[in-house]
Amino acid sequence: MFLGSGIGAAAALMIATSCEGTSQPSKREDDDVRPSSSTTRAIVPLESEPHRRTWMAWPSSREIWGGLLPGIQRDIALVASTVARFEPVVMCANPDDVEHASTMCGRPVEVIGDVPVGDCWMRDSGPIFRIDGDGALSAVGLNFNGWGDRQAHERDARVAEFIAALGDTPFTTAALVAEGGAVDTDGDGTLMATESSVINDNRNPGRSKAELEAALCEAYGADDLIWVPGLRDRDITDDHIDATSRFIRPGVVMVQVPPEARTDVWAEDARQQRQVVSRARDARGRRLEVLGLDGPTTVRSDSPDFLDSYANFYTPNGAVITAEFGDAEADRAAAGVLADAFPGRQVVQLNVDRLHGGGGGIHCVTQQEPVDRP
Repeated sequence: MFLGSGIGAAAALMIATSCEGTSQPSKREDDDVRPSSSTTRAIVPLESEPHRRTWMAWPSSREIWGGLLPGIQRDIALVASTVARFEPVVMCANPDDVEHASTMCGRPVEVIGDVPVGDCWMRDSGPIFRIDGDGALSAVGLNFNGWGDRQAHERDARVAEFIAALGDTPFTTAALVAEGGAVDTDGDGTLMATESSVINDNRNPGRSKAELEAALCEAYGADDLIWVPGLRDRDITDDHIDATSRFIRPGVVMVQVPPEARTDVWAEDARQQRQVVSRARDARGRRLEVLGLDGPTTVRSDSPDFLDSYANFYTPNGAVITAEFGDAEADRAAAGVLADAFPGRQVVQLNVDRLHGGGGGIHCVTQQEPVDRP
């Protein structure tokens, strides 16, 4: 159960398409904004709305990480202690790891052993929190299945419901299998998602695109969904959108695109995402404004799985936390772009190369719980 603001040791090239399962008429060519279709349903707020806390998970599996585990733990501890400068952080750890995680993360981070975890990717395994028109909090689970059964996930498959139970938060499961990193929301009726991750037989065999659109919109309390094609079988996630394209606020999307000299499949995927969202309108009829974010030219790692993404940022209260890659010019430019996009927030850049070498980043290991509204 929740105790104040903390937690006590508790027991226990596509265009926007309609989320009603049918093709959507062409968007209007004027700039009128359509009103929200509902003020009472539960919606997932924009990530930069105020948070009550951030949820994270402590990695401890040598079967997954092998000799890389100590470095991954140091990076997770750095992310947690940095976020804790801005808002409460709750780290879920297996009971035998609570003491070690507490020592590494430091006193500001609350470490609990009530939610058994398999790995550190809380964005994908954790609950998606929603707020309804009366300000009440609820949570939905996306039925995490280890990115299409690519990794053991017996514990992580239950993380979402366990976290909801800690706070007596009403909990439901979505009518599809997905991960939070595959979907981004503006909190105002519009989602973005990668087809390669969601419309994939390793998650949702035999399901139509229309069915999956409807299920995602129901889960997030949204009206429209902008699909980008993405890439299958190139990484464990099948190309999560939160590495490339992110809502800054309703009507505004930031897309990270690598330098023009890069012609690999990831670079072409990013350019395609930029093209898709540049042509799209959102659920309110707004043509999306697309902000550019240049990727680094060089990184410190030669890992083939390295995620060189500034766009995988996280927005705790009053801050934007992103990576730095040792490319001084690109790092500095990325910090400036994020500062302009989020005025009044402190931009913090972290060297978490070991985490990025594992194919993820800061956004991938965090999950926000929004402030409920009286």
